[in-house]
Amino acid sequence: MAAARERVAGHRRRFDLRFAAYFAALPERLDTPPLSRFTPRCLELLRELSLRGGKRLRVALLYEAARLVTTDPVPGLAEAALSIELLQTHGLVHDDVIDDSPLRRGGPSTYYAYRQDFPEADRTALGLAVLAGDLAAFLSMRVLLDADVPAELRQAMLEVQLDAAAETVTGQIVDLERDFRPLPDEEFLHTVCEYKSTRYSVLAPLRLGLLAAGEDVARHDARLRRYATLVGIGGQLRDDYLDLFGDDGSTGKSTGSDLRAGRRSYAVSALLAAADETQRAVVESALGDPRCPADTVEHLRELARRLGVDGKLRSDMRRCADAARTEARGWRPHWREEAVAFFEGLPLSNVIPGG
Repeated sequence: MAAARERVAGHRRRFDLRFAAYFAALPERLDTPPLSRFTPRCLELLRELSLRGGKRLRVALLYEAARLVTTDPVPGLAEAALSIELLQTHGLVHDDVIDDSPLRRGGPSTYYAYRQDFPEADRTALGLAVLAGDLAAFLSMRVLLDADVPAELRQAMLEVQLDAAAETVTGQIVDLERDFRPLPDEEFLHTVCEYKSTRYSVLAPLRLGLLAAGEDVARHDARLRRYATLVGIGGQLRDDYLDLFGDDGSTGKSTGSDLRAGRRSYAVSALLAAADETQRAVVESALGDPRCPADTVEHLRELARRLGVDGKLRSDMRRCADAARTEARGWRPHWREEAVAFFEGLPLSNVIPGG
């Protein structure tokens, strides 16, 4: 696990330098209205959010997927990495609009930055935030066209990203649908996770890295999907756990945001399932209340601990990680053993130790 974390950190350092260079050059490369004051501000906010932290796990998955095939430099990976992270920026901007989130990655969300810019014009702030997210999505596709690779490969990579983007939007739709179900079952929670995050956060980077390295992705797609599903669920369980049991400093956003937004996440659904009728009424009264006070969130956190919700979520994370490691171990006959070891170790990073 330590080796996998070091590799991820190395990919992050290298990519962050390239991402900063991309945004530094973007104003000259993008044909924008010369008299506009709003357009430079939009690019500034996209740059700030994109460069403000982020684990860059998608980037690591991309490069390590290529290493499954070869250790030689692989053309197209740099552009694919930019595309992946620009698509992530798009998703973060729109998520924060939908969720009315003030914080993201330890700073103001793009939506709230615009609300500060236009305190008396809410519709303008909302519109500009939506358009900023849209621009990031279009840029994520545009950057792939700059890759110095054969046209057939560019087409294949674009198809992966376009499919991932469309599926993520449908994932956001079912994410909203989930919260209209009094108690979403595990199957529906897994479906939300797969479409909203797994397909573009795990599966797409794996496909792009292998494609760029010259691998026949279709021949391996079933095993890639199995691994991606397990890693995606484990990562979402971790995020939901930290939203309830973490702190603002470690998560970079307000703890209890799922409760305040009325999201019936893995953690909230587990709490509702474990609670009795009286306790469930207390949880329901807080769900969806944007002004839910910190002491109420703390009360529900302690209730969740008493009901063993924290232990259940950690156990589920461990089960996903073990299954993902087993899946990755089965890759050894197909790909380079040293690279496979990274994918074996990675799922453990989603596991939060008991305590």
